[in-house]
Amino acid sequence: MRAAPTILHLDMDAFYASAEQAAKPSLRGKPVVVGGLGPRGVVATASYEARRFGVHSAMPTAQARRLAPNAAYLVPRFTLYRTVSDQVMGLLGQLSPLVEPLSLDEAFVDLEAGGTADDTASARAVGEQLRGAIRAVTGLTGSVGLAGSKMLAKIASEEAKPNGLLVIEPGTERELLAPMSVRILPGVGPATGDHLRRAGMTTVDDLATAGEAELVRLLGKAHGVALHRMALGYDDRPVVAERDAKSVSVEDTFDMDLHDRVRVRTEVERLADRCVQRLRAAERSGRTVVLKVRRYDFSTLTRSETLRGPTDDPTVVREAAARLLEAVDTTGGVRLLGVGVTGLADYTQEDLFAQAAGERTAPEGPGEEPGEGEHGDESTGGAQEQETAEQLAARRWPAGQDVCHHTYGHGWVQGSGVGRVTVRFEEPESTPGRVRTFRVDDPELQPADPLPLVRDPVDYSSWPASLPKSRSGPGSSGGESRP
Repeated sequence: MRAAPTILHLDMDAFYASAEQAAKPSLRGKPVVVGGLGPRGVVATASYEARRFGVHSAMPTAQARRLAPNAAYLVPRFTLYRTVSDQVMGLLGQLSPLVEPLSLDEAFVDLEAGGTADDTASARAVGEQLRGAIRAVTGLTGSVGLAGSKMLAKIASEEAKPNGLLVIEPGTERELLAPMSVRILPGVGPATGDHLRRAGMTTVDDLATAGEAELVRLLGKAHGVALHRMALGYDDRPVVAERDAKSVSVEDTFDMDLHDRVRVRTEVERLADRCVQRLRAAERSGRTVVLKVRRYDFSTLTRSETLRGPTDDPTVVREAAARLLEAVDTTGGVRLLGVGVTGLADYTQEDLFAQAAGERTAPEGPGEEPGEGEHGDESTGGAQEQETAEQLAARRWPAGQDVCHHTYGHGWVQGSGVGRVTVRFEEPESTPGRVRTFRVDDPELQPADPLPLVRDPVDYSSWPASLPKSRSGPGSSGGESRP
């Protein structure tokens, strides 16, 4: 534990939804839900306006639609989110060499290691100016927590939401944590929380009072000892500059179960290509290919194949995933598929190209697959597996996607159906735009890349050289200190 609150935790506010509201002027101040839009879709992020209706992340989208039927439901645009995340992480990197990203919108920063703060006043000044810099560069808001440990800094940022700053003064940890739910502590998920509740422990103070021996008896030595220390406010985990990824993977849940073996294999190959794209973007290669299949009855199977050496070749990954699929029975239907690569390395082994060529196998038709032959002659079987024109249109023009029209300029898809696509033409810094409808095959309407949320962001290349130390910076009145 540190004597000064020099560990900073930043958490962007409703990141995906806020980015969509910033990009789409007509959605500002309105409920927005970002996530999968199909019958089996899941909410990734909900704006604060949507949360008032009870919508939250990880909720099935179908349930969210019942709670907030008038909200805007949009697909994620990860190209935009990664761009904004890079801008935010760039600002954090100027504060300290020790930045530990947890996700696209969340990170720890060791201000002491960067020499930008050494006491409460200077830490608060850094936090306030960071919030201002993020707003100027990205147009979005983030909440900042400052404390003497990672655990408390994260708790502080959560308490400061939305768009706030909270400083937890060293020495006040036990008093602050005592009334909070045990779920606030790292490592206490739903299962552990229920186990503790059955033992009569619902608050952090209950854990501290129970003592280390009782927690060890309930949870085991490692977890029990760690949890008791955190209940007392102790957390000596350092900020780690690089968190090395252990795997790269992608997966898709399908609106309707897939039965056609050829379609299943096609989806596996498509996922393999997407996985390799991510692998190459991270400048990595991998040695073990993993296939994940969730069947119609929710049973989940994983199969893996270890290659002779690391690779980032799409043909190798594609064909390894296809070989793994051959060992999985998909007769009853498939609701989810995933392809991943583990055993990551920074190099490739060239002889794997020869391996790919030598092990190439021709795909089997649906009538040749064991257990599938009885469906091959049915006139309705193939039609059931083909995407309808409406499904194809929804895939090509998902709600929220950027588009560009030869006459009307940049816009985004509000929805599609009955052979039509509805587009609202507006840009991040424009007023709410007009809505127009086109045929789904209109040649003048094309997908487009996201526009920057801020057209001419302030230059922070010399920041934070001018940050004041040991005194409050401008605008610091918006922050809080705890006790």
